[in-house]
Amino acid sequence: MVNAGSPAALACHGLGKTFSSGSRVIQALDGIDLTVTPGRITGLIGPDGAGKTTLMRLAAGLLRADAGELRVLDLDVSREPLAVQSVIGYMPQRFGLYEDLSVQENLDLYADLQGVLAVERRGRYAELLHMVGLARFTARLAGRLSGGMKQKLGLACTLVRPPRLLLLDEPTVGVDPVSRRELWAIVQRLVREEGVSVLLSTAYLDEAERCDEVILLHQGRLLGQGTPASFSEPLTGRCYLVNAPTIPKRRLQMRLTALPAVADAIIQGESVRVVARAVGPLDLSSLDAGPAGVEIRPVVPNFEDAFIIRLQGEHDATTEESPPLPMAATMANDDAAVIRVDRVQRRFGEFYAVKDVSFEVRRGEIFGLLGANGAGKSTTFRMLCGLLPASGGQLEVAGHDLRHAAAQARGRIGYMAQRFSLYGNLTVAQNLRFFASAYGLTGQRRRERIRWALDGFDLERYADMASGDLPLGYKQRLAMAAALMHEPDILFLDEPTSGVDPLARREFWHRINLLAEQGVTVLVTTHFMDEANYCDRLVIMADGEVLAQGTPAETKARFRDAERSDPTMEDAFIALIEQRAQTAGEPA
Repeated sequence: MVNAGSPAALACHGLGKTFSSGSRVIQALDGIDLTVTPGRITGLIGPDGAGKTTLMRLAAGLLRADAGELRVLDLDVSREPLAVQSVIGYMPQRFGLYEDLSVQENLDLYADLQGVLAVERRGRYAELLHMVGLARFTARLAGRLSGGMKQKLGLACTLVRPPRLLLLDEPTVGVDPVSRRELWAIVQRLVREEGVSVLLSTAYLDEAERCDEVILLHQGRLLGQGTPASFSEPLTGRCYLVNAPTIPKRRLQMRLTALPAVADAIIQGESVRVVARAVGPLDLSSLDAGPAGVEIRPVVPNFEDAFIIRLQGEHDATTEESPPLPMAATMANDDAAVIRVDRVQRRFGEFYAVKDVSFEVRRGEIFGLLGANGAGKSTTFRMLCGLLPASGGQLEVAGHDLRHAAAQARGRIGYMAQRFSLYGNLTVAQNLRFFASAYGLTGQRRRERIRWALDGFDLERYADMASGDLPLGYKQRLAMAAALMHEPDILFLDEPTSGVDPLARREFWHRINLLAEQGVTVLVTTHFMDEANYCDRLVIMADGEVLAQGTPAETKARFRDAERSDPTMEDAFIALIEQRAQTAGEPA
């Protein structure tokens, strides 16, 4: 419980911060005025490059502001950074776990760094390990933990000394829905039971709905602050779910997006969610949906609707549609299987990362590979790209058996790795030139493709910046541009939108849909369950095995019951994982 006279968790007035990159000056924060109420969860929301991480690093005393005043728990950060650091906890996007140390050794190290007395540690450790569910894993090396477990260990290390203000910079990026739910339960418990104030940035806009208050930043400026409902309520009467039985939902979404009356359209379940540009009846007669017509149902607006519409109005370049990716002349239009996986295994010593996995992917299909952290998705990807040999089974890509013709197969595919895998010390432009040359592009064609990448992925303004210094979302854009440089007819995307803001995710999926429409085969992994609805078919994996396979509608239908008449993909995913855990006799 917070007293009425408690100081603000964070308050700033006229806060400004600039950075220099080459000859350019970047205004990361521009005259920010805001107050964070104590004892609540406040969401810090904004697109890539909005200034969220800069604000958190200033609040943690790791950067010095160029202008204005910043106070944390009534302490002047510029004058008393050490005092501020003694009362806050800060978990950055990439928390510094030591992967060669065990869970217990990481806790001990952070307790030493934070000056926690030995007599206080045993009780605090027990409490934290129980809270994050790692009590059984204290001897395991941090490097052997799944992504979700690493995030929970990072949070535990941050909390070794109880903070009054907890700064969490995108703590759920790259973790599966089960781990995301668990992390949120931990954060809510900290606020409810320990009175901790939390400032949390996130790329998941459904998480913004869970916050008590939201701060919206864009290009270093404050666009608004209030409850999530205060942002969404002005869109009342403008939001709909649209179905057209004769038009596939992915194609329907693309056609709706092109209509002048539509401000935004995304796939939601088996429908398309539309935000109209104005209040009033939505006229979709131009869709020409045949005798079955179009079904339109009004729905209540949510925070994501409000975020997208607000950002569209602020978007400086109004996002020109990039030209479709031209395909190789030899690409066939049939729906033959171009990827075959038959009882594939991958062992690391006695450990099976992938065990008897089988599926096929047809030409022009978007095929989803879903699973909890450590399920074997990335290992499967690496085998399909010829980067890792299978221990058993058959792998065939573009008609090539990967046991004998991996190099020929690699020439037909594009691959975007889960972790940023380009050259961090090279600039964006240098990376693009390198990959264009590596794929054999020369002369005018090479120049055209580099220009296409810079324009189509909004990378021109970062062209001379070291790629390792890019905001996370722009790293993802650069990685995808490099994967498409040679116009592959099979594309492997491993978490392509992890950490990317919703505007950029829409652009990514618009491009992926265009590629599929032109016959490109796409195999994609994602932790955004709403993105699974863009897939034609998918498999869900756990512990290296396939739990379910089919269309998104078939997968969700398995878990339709009296309590869940219209289950989401997240409902289905969590239910499958929980069933698996119950069968194995382990906690979910």
